[in-house]
Amino acid sequence: MRRIALALMLPLAAIGVLAGCGGSSPSLATTPVVTVSGAFGQAPTIKIPTEKASHSLTVKTLIHGNGSTLTKTQAFVGNYAIYIWSGTSHRLAQSSFKSHQPTLFAGQLLPGLEKALIGQKMGSRVLAVVPPKQAFGTSGNPQAGIKGTDTLVFVVDLIKNFAPNASATGQQVSSGGGSLPKVTAATGTAPKITMPSSKPPTTLVTKTLVKGSGAAVAKNQTVVVQYVGAIWRSGTVFDASWTRQQPFGFTIAATPSQVIPGWNQGLVGQTVGSRVMLVIPPADGYGKSGNSQAGIKGTDTLVFVVDILGTFS
Repeated sequence: MRRIALALMLPLAAIGVLAGCGGSSPSLATTPVVTVSGAFGQAPTIKIPTEKASHSLTVKTLIHGNGSTLTKTQAFVGNYAIYIWSGTSHRLAQSSFKSHQPTLFAGQLLPGLEKALIGQKMGSRVLAVVPPKQAFGTSGNPQAGIKGTDTLVFVVDLIKNFAPNASATGQQVSSGGGSLPKVTAATGTAPKITMPSSKPPTTLVTKTLVKGSGAAVAKNQTVVVQYVGAIWRSGTVFDASWTRQQPFGFTIAATPSQVIPGWNQGLVGQTVGSRVMLVIPPADGYGKSGNSQAGIKGTDTLVFVVDILGTFS
């Protein structure tokens, strides 16, 4: 699946995070003090003093939610604001509150952010002031404009968590088959796709396999899914969120697009809790150039089985 790389998403997903970063235990009070005000779900007002940051990790639950507890193996959707605190100055790096697009936190978090968030309940707002040693270490993250001496200030609203094996929850209405691929799956496991001997269709096909009772997917929403992608020609699975044990999150019909056209076209209007099979011709997939890294030729039709876990805006 093609993704749009966002430099400032790196602190969230901790892509390339330094291994073995140590640090002290979270502190509930430290000097200088960062203050935060505002309601859950609304952009927070964050005041950072014009002083140098402490070298200790500071964690404070500003709003206590009563939802389920986040575990280390789960992903979650949340809103966030990130400030970079450099010496006696600071600047806003990124805020999903401003873009009105919640984000899926999946994979390994920065060490300090993991300490701050694991064990928190959904519906909570958490402040984490993360020193360099529990962020990107002395090398910083130049791509994101973070120096090795910078402290990161996170305010995160935890909205909904997802298990690694989260899947469609609706009622099965089809298994495909006939001139289309057949799809089988045990509960909580990756669907298996069996290709037919016939030629693939030349236009996009959307087939609902499990019908969910949730809200319909709308343009510009954050959508969280599990998926398996296979090549019709060979039946080879080239990508699957199940393999990584991490749901996948993206903004549907975004500009620029974050997924291939067939996803934007085929998933809008489908309901949360559904499992949908997308049969995607080259024009709605990776085009004439294909995707050599994934073994996809420019003539390949792709088959995705997508479980729609949630939508957020």
